[in-house]
Amino acid sequence: MKGMELARRYFGEFEPLLVFGLPYNVERQLAFGLVGPGSECLGFDDETSQDHDFGPGFCVWVPRELYPEWGNELAHRYDSLPKQFLGHERVQTPLAGQRVGVFETESFYRSFTGLERSPQSVAEWLRIPEQLLATATDGEVFSDPSGQFSRMRRDLLGFYPEVVVRKKVAANMAVMAQSGQYNLWRCLGRGDLVAANTARSAFLQAAMAALHLLSHTYMPFYKWSFRSLSERAHVPAPVCELVSRIASVPVAEVEVQDVELLCGVVLRTVLALGWATSDSDFLLDAATIVWQGIPNSYLRERPLNEGAYR
Repeated sequence: MKGMELARRYFGEFEPLLVFGLPYNVERQLAFGLVGPGSECLGFDDETSQDHDFGPGFCVWVPRELYPEWGNELAHRYDSLPKQFLGHERVQTPLAGQRVGVFETESFYRSFTGLERSPQSVAEWLRIPEQLLATATDGEVFSDPSGQFSRMRRDLLGFYPEVVVRKKVAANMAVMAQSGQYNLWRCLGRGDLVAANTARSAFLQAAMAALHLLSHTYMPFYKWSFRSLSERAHVPAPVCELVSRIASVPVAEVEVQDVELLCGVVLRTVLALGWATSDSDFLLDAATIVWQGIPNSYLRERPLNEGAYR
């Protein structure tokens, strides 16, 4: 059974017990679901995922105004729920931190975005890494009668403002140019395979980040970035196969043509959007044009590479 379905069924079975006897005005302000770290929140979990931090459980989000009075009570009730369900027992590791249980709503969002409200400026949006926004907006909300938890979730799911998307795409294009079109071949020319592998990894990460951004999809934690490319960003199969081919061969066998093809996919998309005009195949040239053409003075004044995936 997939982790999200297990969480949903556990919630359906034990939510009535958790809220039994609570004042109606308290119960109506609680939200429930499974959002945050963990492959089950992305729908990517499998049998391998079940070796740690997997099992029955869900999140309870409590607004700040209720948390001082009701947080401990709800946490005690949650901890008293059965540990086993449908043949599964949650395996929790200390290093993972709390993934299920009771959270203050505002603190939950702050842990991922640094904010207790929706971002309100391009500077605030730019500071939040994609993988943390992916974590804050993945999973499912099972119940949210007041809508408080879901309002900020909807704002974040609305994605970066377009000017921030332009800035971040330009930053990733610059990394692609530096690592893939330039340094990879210099490292191979020196016979430094370790540095070449590092350059290839940086190139592929930046390329996948740019493709996610152009698809208006937050790229998650690196180990899920390639799977997310096809299943969440819906990047066409030939492009995903190109990424896989560059990643899979020994670094000394990477084809210049493949690197240039992947760069060309990003470049053609940017040109089609009207963010740049360029006769150059070197992505740094187009990245600079995109960056300096952003209709926002703050973003134009930030360093070119600021906003690349991290």
